[in-house]
Formats: sequence, structure tokens, C-alpha cells
Amino acid sequence: MQPSENNSEWLTRKRLIDPKLKAAGWRIVPFVPGMSLSAHDRCAIEEFETTNGPADYALCVEGKILGIVEAKKLTLGPQSVLTQAERYSKGVTDSPFNYRGYRVPYLYSTNGEVIWHHDIRQELNRSHVVAQFHTPEEIGRAHV
Repeated sequence: MQPSENNSEWLTRKRLIDPKLKAAGWRIVPFVPGMSLSAHDRCAIEEFETTNGPADYALCVEGKILGIVEAKKLTLGPQSVLTQAERYSKGVTDSPFNYRGYRVPYLYSTNGEVIWHHDIRQELNRSHVVAQFHTPEEIGRAHV
């Protein structure tokens, strides 16, 4: 996504979402084509390329993508865009996980004020609002 003063999603990301990710212990880093995930820990990788398009953020712990965050501008409700995070989860090819075709277990959608979360590891899990992003320790602990 090109930074632009007219792009309200970009502004929402920089003003609201990035600070919340940082507060949860994530380091914001840009996606670099050909990058090795093994060198990334506790990182929120921006514009992470998947076979289904770029995810706004991929949450990486110890070289594994454990979360996908889909961001929307403040005026949009984030619950309806969890399907975008699901699509990106299915498009992550460098993943040791496979939950019914989903390659990333934790999905988020947010407009900077409301954060929806879906743990897709169990088929019966439902999405719900969370107060903040999970920390790298919290989502990493589930995959040790």
C-alpha cells in the first residue's frame, strides 16, 4: 500500500493499529521479497505476500507466521472482513500448519478501534471481539 495522506486505511494503520501492535510487543517491519522468515521473531510484517494477495500484517514468532491482521479504515466495521484474513491465511505457503486449509491459526480484523479475532485451529471456534492484540508470547506459547 502506498503511503498517502488521502488514504484513510493507511492513516488508520499508522495512527491506530501500529501503536496497538507495538503495545502488545510486536515490532513493525516491512515485507521484503525473498525474505527469510527464520530471521524474524516478534514481528508484524507489513504487506506480507501470500498467494491470495498481500496481508496487511503477518505476525511472525520464531520464524513462523502465527497471525494475519486485516486492517480497514476507521469508518468500516471490521467483523465482515475476517473473510479476507481467512483468504490470506490459506495463501501462506511457507507454513508448518494446516487447519482445514488455513495455514495460519490466528486471524484478526480491525479498524483501529475494534479488534475481531478468530482462532481457526478448532472448527467450532467462533470469532469475537478482543480488547487488544495477543502478545508474541501468548500466540507463540500455543505452538511450542
